[in-house]
Amino acid sequence: MVTVISLGGSIVAPANPDPVFLKDFSSLIFRLLEEDSERRFIFVVGGGGPARAWQDAYRSVAPNFCPDDADWIGIMATRLNARLVKAIMGSYCLDEVVFDPTEEKPFKGRVLLAAGWKPGFSTDFDAVVLAERFKADMLINLSNIAKVYTDDPKKDPNAKPIDTISWKDFRAMVGDEWVPGKNVPFDPIASRKAEEMGLKVICAAGRDLENLEALLEG
Repeated sequence: MVTVISLGGSIVAPANPDPVFLKDFSSLIFRLLEEDSERRFIFVVGGGGPARAWQDAYRSVAPNFCPDDADWIGIMATRLNARLVKAIMGSYCLDEVVFDPTEEKPFKGRVLLAAGWKPGFSTDFDAVVLAERFKADMLINLSNIAKVYTDDPKKDPNAKPIDTISWKDFRAMVGDEWVPGKNVPFDPIASRKAEEMGLKVICAAGRDLENLEALLEG
């Protein structure tokens, strides 16, 4: 059984790496792996605060802003974060961090780490591709929000939480365009592919590990 988790950079490294979260998260994963020898995880790690800080610096300085360059800056942050999580997973993670989710390589360990691939989308898209490759019927998207809202609740006090939503309605909210550093619950490009696959995506608060365990237990 393979579970794919899009592990938001906003919880791994909101500004800098968060050792308290990483310790609690890894403790949960280690326990679940020990309790069930058939369980395996794929974690696709986002760029978080470091990605946005470096992208913002580029935007403020570069005379000719290039979206691809901004994407590559963010991608490098995802790779650093993923390498950190891989190191924490220790002997459970025998494979190198995956940069190209379409590359046909065996998954030798119990945990596989993946990071940003190339410009044009976020790590959410990489997670969807890996879910397809390893035949996962569900993807858990962990971030710093507990649910999808009708609008950004930090900007709109009238934003309402949504318990379930169709891909058609969700894509109408987030649009079809990817902008480097775009802050949406799930990447528009990833959403299009997930809809094509009929993939179920659950958005949940990454720091609520009790809730994460409940999701993983069905």
